[in-house]
Amino acid sequence: MRRLALALCIAWSVGSPAAAQTTYRTPPQVVIDILDAPPPPAVSVSPDRQWLLLLEQRSMPTIAELARPMLRLAGSRIDARNNGPHQPSLITGLVLERVADGTQRRIATPAGHIAFPSWSPDGRRIAFTIPGDSAIVLWMADVTTAQARRLAVPPLNAADGPPCQWMPDSARLLCLFLPDGRGAPPPAPEVPAGPTVQQTSGRPAPAPTYEDLLANARDEALFDYYFTAQLALVDVATGARTPVGAPAVFDRVDAAPGGEFLLIVKTLRPYSYLVPADRFPKQLEVWNLKGEVAGALAALPLAENVPLRGVRTGPRAVAWQPATPATLVWTEALDGGDPRTKVPHQDRVVRLAAPFAGDPVELARLEKRYAGMVWDDQGLALLSQYDREHRWTRTWILNTRTAGTPSPPAPQLLWDRSAEDRYGDPGTPLTRSTAAGDRVLAKSGDWIYLSGAGASPLGELPFLDRLNLQTKRTERLWRADTVHYEAVVALLDDAGRDVLTRRESRTEPPNYFVRGLAGGRLRALTEFKDPTPQLTGVQKRLVTYTREDGIPLSGTLYLPPGYARAGGGSSRLPVVMWAYPTEFVSAAAAGQVTAAPNRFNLVRGPSQLLFLTQGYAVLDDPKMPILGGDTANNHYVEQLVMSARAAVKAVVDLGVADPERIGVGGHSYGAFMTANLLAHTDLFRAGVARSGAYNRSLTPFGFQNEERTFWEAPEVYLRMSPFVHADSISEPILLIHGEADNNQGTFPIQSERLYAALKGLGKTARLVMLPLEAHGYTGRESVLHVMAEMFEWFDKYVKNARPRQAGVSSN
Repeated sequence: MRRLALALCIAWSVGSPAAAQTTYRTPPQVVIDILDAPPPPAVSVSPDRQWLLLLEQRSMPTIAELARPMLRLAGSRIDARNNGPHQPSLITGLVLERVADGTQRRIATPAGHIAFPSWSPDGRRIAFTIPGDSAIVLWMADVTTAQARRLAVPPLNAADGPPCQWMPDSARLLCLFLPDGRGAPPPAPEVPAGPTVQQTSGRPAPAPTYEDLLANARDEALFDYYFTAQLALVDVATGARTPVGAPAVFDRVDAAPGGEFLLIVKTLRPYSYLVPADRFPKQLEVWNLKGEVAGALAALPLAENVPLRGVRTGPRAVAWQPATPATLVWTEALDGGDPRTKVPHQDRVVRLAAPFAGDPVELARLEKRYAGMVWDDQGLALLSQYDREHRWTRTWILNTRTAGTPSPPAPQLLWDRSAEDRYGDPGTPLTRSTAAGDRVLAKSGDWIYLSGAGASPLGELPFLDRLNLQTKRTERLWRADTVHYEAVVALLDDAGRDVLTRRESRTEPPNYFVRGLAGGRLRALTEFKDPTPQLTGVQKRLVTYTREDGIPLSGTLYLPPGYARAGGGSSRLPVVMWAYPTEFVSAAAAGQVTAAPNRFNLVRGPSQLLFLTQGYAVLDDPKMPILGGDTANNHYVEQLVMSARAAVKAVVDLGVADPERIGVGGHSYGAFMTANLLAHTDLFRAGVARSGAYNRSLTPFGFQNEERTFWEAPEVYLRMSPFVHADSISEPILLIHGEADNNQGTFPIQSERLYAALKGLGKTARLVMLPLEAHGYTGRESVLHVMAEMFEWFDKYVKNARPRQAGVSSN
């Protein structure tokens, strides 16, 4: 009971903290140069598979960009000036490359950043936006000429993401605009009109600890103001705009493949202060292009009472069936959305065609929860379900062409497998674009194509298979060699003769190639250079070892440039161990290797791999499996300690690590792990914990894969909470947190309260709160500062630490 009281009473008085606002610091110049280097361009393949669009990018936004006015409304973060996303786009340029011969042409774009590029279904045009200071404007590029022009339309509303989508005819865009005549935003009241009141009436409403929720009546007014949009069609040739319906808060807008109807999902009041906008009341309708209601599908109430791990009742995952003019498919719960309700089937899948009247036709019933469908263009689909309790997935071949007839064919089981089994993963079906812009299964006769990561005891070796849907026989078409990491990006023809791959190795940066499957012909399309030559010479190896309970484990060991152990002459190195725990049901799956040792070292953001420039070795992602399924956390600490002990022993036995100079670190759940390891072991000299949650009584309705509540398993919550065991943290710990963390459960107060506990207990700790940063840190000044802090902390307490005396901790 003493520890329970300690966990819940988190706001006690401590001495005045040694706190100060400091200026941003910078790490050594070699690290600045690495972080400032633009990454290789991202690549998008045109729907006709004739072109690549190279998206040139800068490395990071500046802190000044993050300082633009931000509104945090119902789970979204928007720029209050231009009504778009607050996080700035990093795209700086667009380059077209012809697949046939590799010729390139740069699209002439205006100065500034580019956002939301999208291909027209016919592959002849590219729409994109330019976010300005006070408005987001629409641009169009012609693929044939590589010329771009601004369309003379009003400002777009991108508060909820991409504001435009292509119509199936490739001649029009469907866009969300700021409503005509919109005035100034609602002002803040100078004097409160009264208190903000919430009330519950006895019906359970468990909810995760969401961030950025509405908090009062003004937030509700701001949500209406910024998210209300006017839907309109835009002729891309003339720029003519045709409004569709009245302004509304649109959650989703999707055009039917035939181009005559729109799926409309509107957000309605009453709003909630407990859940984000995706759980607000919804109105599901089908409109024609005049904005008239052609079919009323459902009215979904406010979803505050969804059970933990449950789903919303009513239609969900609503989508148009590809290659049909106007047919909707969706799933709906048969168990009231509550997985604890024992029923023969949890979900069913239904279909409703125009004119959207009458009852939908049932296509299938699922024993467990619906997990998705992939269609071909003839009415055949791959239908999947997921059994969370057993981490098990099943996939069927579903022929819907005779659905609704007296004797429709039964679904044929295709895969029945553990979702945790990476070695047995059959791969992901490849798709192609239809003339209307839908994605459908890429097929050649009865064959479909499967691309997978190819996890194996040697690491990932990506593959391409084909599978016959009649015989269910699989053939291996190609697999990456043991030197390169090469993965299939797209089929370049339906027969599977040529594929586009992304190929890299430990010494070769990733580039794109055309690979002929018949003769093994390989033709380079891009020649991206190594953006960080400063890391040339870094050595990388897959390390395997065994936990004391027999579970095989693995990690990737990086050695700094110039390190050699010829004749055993090299001295042992300080080591940074950076990890993230994962829960498992299957012990066999927990021991599988998931590393990719043949990948090139691309470093972005405040990466632990940058310690390699400072003379450290890095053991990256040493596996920390927590076995036991839904009750795995009953023995979380014991299993975590066993995994860490095995990892430390492995790098020490290799002759690389100095056992007196090993530090541990992690981000988010990895930070939670770090604090626990410092509290329950003496394996490490110091730790770095970024954006973590340390007091699980503050996440009482579950976290990660823990679905029991605090009141159902208080001992588990408290045993796992490093805050409760702060008095046992005997090594120096650096806590870093974004002041604007947007992740469920990792409120900034988690780091602040752990620091207060450590200070009150006389421990060695440092708390760094990053202005304007979310769960992941993106601002250039913040990223550089984080690296400077981590280097200084580990240099002092790990690299240059004095040997510990027997029985004496480093704190």
